[in-house]
Amino acid sequence: MSTTGRADILYTKVDEAPELASASLLPIIQSFAKAAGISVGTKDISLAGRILAAFTDHPDDLAELGQLVKTPDANVIKLPNISASVPQLKGAIAELQSQGHSVPDYPEDPSTDEERTIRDKYDAIKGSVVNPVLREGNSDRRAAKAVKNYAMANPHRMGVWEPTSKTRVSSMSGNDFFSNEVSATITAAQVGAATIEFEAADGSVTVLKDGLHVEEGTVVDATFMSVNALRSFLAEQIDATKAEGTLFSLHLKATMMKVSDPILFGHAVEIFLKDVFEKHAATFEELGVNPNFGIGDLEDKIATLPADKAAEIKADIEAAYAARPPMYMVNSDKGITNLHVSSDVIIDASIPALIRAGGKGWGPDGNEADSNCVIPDNSYAPVYDETIKYFKETGALDPTTSGAVQNIGLMAQKAEEYGSHPTTFEAAADGTIRYVLASGEVLHSHAVEKGDIWRSATTKKAPIEDWVKLAISRQKATGAQAIFWLNPARAHDAELIKYVEPILAAEGVADEFRIMAPREATRLTLETIREGKDSIAITGNVLRDYLTDLFPILELGTSAKMLSIVKLMQGGGLFETGAGGSAPKHVQQLQEENHLRWDSLGEFCALGESFDFLAETSGNKKAAIMGRAIEAATQGVLDHDRSPGRKLGQPDSRDSHFWFALYWAEALAAQTEDADLAAHFAPIAEQLRANAEKIVEEFAAVRGQPADTGGYYNPDPAKLASAMRPSATLNAIIG
Repeated sequence: MSTTGRADILYTKVDEAPELASASLLPIIQSFAKAAGISVGTKDISLAGRILAAFTDHPDDLAELGQLVKTPDANVIKLPNISASVPQLKGAIAELQSQGHSVPDYPEDPSTDEERTIRDKYDAIKGSVVNPVLREGNSDRRAAKAVKNYAMANPHRMGVWEPTSKTRVSSMSGNDFFSNEVSATITAAQVGAATIEFEAADGSVTVLKDGLHVEEGTVVDATFMSVNALRSFLAEQIDATKAEGTLFSLHLKATMMKVSDPILFGHAVEIFLKDVFEKHAATFEELGVNPNFGIGDLEDKIATLPADKAAEIKADIEAAYAARPPMYMVNSDKGITNLHVSSDVIIDASIPALIRAGGKGWGPDGNEADSNCVIPDNSYAPVYDETIKYFKETGALDPTTSGAVQNIGLMAQKAEEYGSHPTTFEAAADGTIRYVLASGEVLHSHAVEKGDIWRSATTKKAPIEDWVKLAISRQKATGAQAIFWLNPARAHDAELIKYVEPILAAEGVADEFRIMAPREATRLTLETIREGKDSIAITGNVLRDYLTDLFPILELGTSAKMLSIVKLMQGGGLFETGAGGSAPKHVQQLQEENHLRWDSLGEFCALGESFDFLAETSGNKKAAIMGRAIEAATQGVLDHDRSPGRKLGQPDSRDSHFWFALYWAEALAAQTEDADLAAHFAPIAEQLRANAEKIVEEFAAVRGQPADTGGYYNPDPAKLASAMRPSATLNAIIG
C-alpha cells in the first residue's frame, strides 16, 4: 500500500527479501522520523504493483516517481526490485489472480488485437523497467568507510586460486554486438524525428519503430549479433567444455537486456538439447514450447502430456544431459540448472561469486568444479576474462588489506544499452535494418539474416557532461586513481572520448585521469587495490552495474552493503540500496523456517544519506541530527556484530533491526544539539535496552516453523506484519 500526499522522504515498496525486511524496518524508521517532524511515505514499484497499475485502478506509483525525480524535491530511497523475466511475470499474474485480482493471462502467442494490447502492456512491465524511469541522474557508488573498515577487520572467506585452474571465459570471435557496432553523435543539422526500418530482400519496407527523436549531441549506436555465429559458438563451447572436463555455464543479464538476452538464452537451451528439440519438434510446437523461457518452462509443458509421452521426452533429456558437459547449477539439491530460467543466472552476480570462490561453481553432483564461463558478446567479457587470468597469476585478493573501488556510472536518462529495449529487434527475414533520420539520411545500416538480433541505443549529451563533471568532483574529493573505462577501438566509446577529453582539458585536470580499455583498466585496478590503494572506475551504464557487484563482492563479500547515491540532474536525490540477486533464496528460507537473513546495512547507509540530504536541501536541523545518529547506529551494528546470520538459530534481520533501533535511539538521547529530541528518545532508549533480552527471545520463539506471508509477489499486509513484527514488546515501545 502506497501513501498519498507528498512525504519528506519516499521509501519504495518492492519485492522478495528486501520487502520482507521493510515490514520490520520501515515502522521503526517512520516512528523515529515522526518524532523529528519528518514524514516517510511509500510508493509501490513492486512487480505486483506494476501489474495492478497496468490493468486495474491501482495507482501508478512508478509513473508518479518518474515525474518526481525530475524535480528538485525528490528524496527517494530505492530498494532492489524484481526485473521480471517472463516466468516471473507469469508467476506474479497467477498469484494475483488467485488473490481475486482481475488481471489477464500473459499471451505467449497473441493472435488478436486485444491479446496484442495485453502482451504490449505486460512487455512494458517485464525486465528492468524501474531503474531507467527513476535514474534521472548519474551514479556515485562506493562502500561507506565504516563498512569497508569492518570488512577489513572481519574478512569474508575467499576461495583459493590455483595457476592450474581450468576456469576461463569464452566469447565469440566476431559477428557479435561488439564487432558490429557503429556509432555517431548527432549534429545540429540531424536533430529531429527518426525511425528504424527493415527492408526485406524483395525491397518491401517495414517500419520497426517510429516516433523516435534525436537531440543535438546525442550519441546513437547500432549493432547486431549474428544468430548463426552465435549458435556455432555455443556448439563449439559445449564440445570444448566436455573435452576439458569442466562445468558449462552461460552468463547473461536477461533481466536488464530483456529483449536480446532471453533470445541468446533460448539459443543456448536449443543447442544444449539439440537432439531433443529436433526429435520432438512437432510435439514442442503443439505445446507452444519457447526455449527463451528455459528448461523449467519446457519441463512444465512436458508435464501436461500423457504419461508415456512425457516419460519418453524426459528420458531423452536425461540422455542429452549425459552426453553433454555437466552444467553449472543454480540449486544442485533441486536439480535446477543454469538453463532452467533466464533470470536465475545474472552475470553481475554469478561471475563475481565464482571468482570469489577461486573459480569454482557448483556442479550437478553437489561439488565445486572449474567452469567455462560463456559470455557470448565481447563488449564487457574482457573484464571477467582479465580478472580470472590475474587471479590465476597472483592468487586471491586479501580483503584485510585491499583498497576500495568506487564507481561513477553514466546511467541518466536511459543511457547506453540499458535503454535499448524499445529499439531491439529479432530480424524476421534476411534484409537490412536501418536507422533513418527525418531528412532521409541513413545514420546506421546493417545487413542481417533471419534471427539476427539488432539493437540501437542512445546516450544524451547532458548526462555525459554531468557524468564527467561528477567524476572530476569525486577525484578531487578523494585524490584516488581515476580511470575512464573506455575502449578507443569500440565505436560507442570513441564517441564518448570526444566528450571526455575536452572537458578534462578545460577543467585543467587531464593529468589526474586515465582513459583505458576495460581489459587494461581491470588489471591496473586489481594491481592498485592489491597494494591497499583506492581506485575510481568511471564507466558506462552496463559496466557500472557489473563492477559495483564485482569489486564489492571481492572486497566485502557482498554488494548489498554498498552506498549508492544518484545525484539527480534537477537537484533531487535518489538513494539506492544493495542488490537483490540472492533475494529469492532468502524468501524461501523465511517461508520454510521463519529465518530471514537479508542484511539491511545498505538501507541503513541510504537512510542516513537521505536524512543528510533533507537537512541540506531544507535546512531542517533535526534531519541533520537524525542523519548523524543513523551513522552512529550503523557503526554500532557493525562494531557489535549485529548483522543477520545465514542459518536458523542465528540472529536474523529482525534482530538486526532491533539493535539498529536501540543504537539509533541511544545516539539521539545522547546528543546535545536538540533537547526535545533527546528528551523524546531517552525513555525509548532505556526501554529498548532494558527489554533487549526479552525482545530477542520473542524473535527466537517464532523461528523454526513455516512463515505465512500470504503471497510471494503480493504478500498480505496483515500476515506480513505478523510474520516480520513478532515482538509485542518492541512493537509497544516503537508504536
